[in-house]
Amino acid sequence: MDVITVIASFIVILFALIYLDDKLGQLVFRNRRKNVVYPQRRSDLSLFVNGNHLFSDYFAELGRARDHIHILFYIIKNDEMTAPFFQLLKKKAAEGVKVRVLVDWVGGLGLPRALVRSLAKSGVEFAYARPPCFPFLIYRLNRRNHRKITIIDGRVGYIGGFNIGREYSGKDANFGEWRDYHIKMSGEGVCDLQKQFLHDWEEATGRTVPDNSRYFPALPAGAVRHQLIATDGSALEEQYIEAIRRAKKEIMIGSPYFIPSRPLFHELMKALERGVRVTVLVPLKADHLFVREAAYPYFARLLEAGAHVYRFYQGFYHAKALIIDDEWCDIGTANFDRRSLFFNSEINCYVFDRAFTHLVKQAFKRDLTRSEPLTLAFLERRSLLDRGKQSISQLISAWL
Repeated sequence: MDVITVIASFIVILFALIYLDDKLGQLVFRNRRKNVVYPQRRSDLSLFVNGNHLFSDYFAELGRARDHIHILFYIIKNDEMTAPFFQLLKKKAAEGVKVRVLVDWVGGLGLPRALVRSLAKSGVEFAYARPPCFPFLIYRLNRRNHRKITIIDGRVGYIGGFNIGREYSGKDANFGEWRDYHIKMSGEGVCDLQKQFLHDWEEATGRTVPDNSRYFPALPAGAVRHQLIATDGSALEEQYIEAIRRAKKEIMIGSPYFIPSRPLFHELMKALERGVRVTVLVPLKADHLFVREAAYPYFARLLEAGAHVYRFYQGFYHAKALIIDDEWCDIGTANFDRRSLFFNSEINCYVFDRAFTHLVKQAFKRDLTRSEPLTLAFLERRSLLDRGKQSISQLISAWL
């Protein structure tokens, strides 16, 4: 047997094992997924689309904490942006504030052990969500906790697309301005953010936090009706399909990745057939291999059916938004891709308010002015290399 045959056989066996691991993992964990639909609430909501504005407000609120700080990010970097963040958390812990920080294992890979030890020494409780383990290692690696939640004193909460690190403040030259949508919440809905954080904390650490008034103070009703939805690799597809079915005039989708499931894409095509205007906004730049190419087959069919697709060129577009007519919008952590639909743990905020939906819509339209329209002519004149990348991306699109 020659060397090429041995290598080819090894590759085939490797991919077969990966495929088997993934499929068996899905079967075993199918009934363990925990999706939570929280009650409709009323809160005051503020929208942030710029990292500098968000983190200025965020750090100020952390500094005002008197009882507890609960933080969950998918990614926490170790850089000049997060150094003052960690120092502030240590300071608050020294003041007697209970500080808990949870980061996804993949998203926290760059954090030095010395930093984690220094946090613990300062009184900050720190944990990783979903470290990989056997059995079903590949499947577990794919099941990330992609949520971004912060709760301060049980009264102020944050949820959205921003992680914490230098690029999210627009300080990474490779990305430039980082465009994202994030909500600050005060009012009834904060208790649901708290419940979700405590659930994820217990899952990651095995430690139960007492469910008492310290973490669930009485909260006033705010002005905006909304609902938090926590998904865990299921249910999100059906929720998006139902939202798209309700559209009468317009659907706007903002996402850094556009790799929908077949049923979800079919529903978008049906919306176009009944005369609904569909606009999709994605980044021009790509931050992962093949994700841009994986979207092209969908874009070609959408453009042929009359949809509008734009690519944000002034930095990197990372926002996750779904806007239906003038009535309803979704801001959260889920991308419009199969990873968010079928693997990741996500949390989204569905807003049933015309004024706030208009605010999000205006932000979306401003971002369109700094975007270029994608055309069928561009897709048709791509190079053989780009078309080859597209073919590869279609083979692995379930894991992108």
